[in-house]
Amino acid sequence: MRTASLSRDTTETKIAVAINLDGTGQSDIQTGIGFFNHMLDQLARHSLIDMTVHATGDLHIDDHHTVEDCGIALGKALVAAIGDKRGIRRYGHFALAMDDAQVRCALDLSARPFLVWNMPFPTAKIGTFDTELVREFFQALSTHGGITLHVDLVHGFNSHHIAEAAFKSVAHALRAAVEADPRRAGVIPSTKGSL
Repeated sequence: MRTASLSRDTTETKIAVAINLDGTGQSDIQTGIGFFNHMLDQLARHSLIDMTVHATGDLHIDDHHTVEDCGIALGKALVAAIGDKRGIRRYGHFALAMDDAQVRCALDLSARPFLVWNMPFPTAKIGTFDTELVREFFQALSTHGGITLHVDLVHGFNSHHIAEAAFKSVAHALRAAVEADPRRAGVIPSTKGSL
């Protein structure tokens, strides 16, 4: 089983995460931020990665530290669970439509983190959630997960749909990238011999 669990404790947040890359998309998400819980549930459900995220943060200040630190913890857990990447597909891409919104994602589990983010939101908030935090989460996930991650809004006018399409698109691309490649079992998917 490709699993990992870890804790991250700072003066701003306390986070415990656990993932199973070979799961069925089960989730137990408790961050204290309703909209973010919903997005992480979508990430788990559509990637088929079982995911537990329990976070306590300084929400009396704002949601920033909690969202970013969840991205850091999940990125590190992904690296631990995937190991040396032997036998995986490595790359994933997905274009996802959700009502008015279409979001494209392409990613590479390269160990070379880089985020390309072309995701303009028409509003600054979704309810009480700052839309700029969607980028903060994926920046942290990319950096600490060693992911080259490109996310592009093709079109859309509803901020909730745009954000949800982003999480679902990344989830489907991640699902493809971590899957076993039956034609390259036991082989590291790089001409370098390591990733």
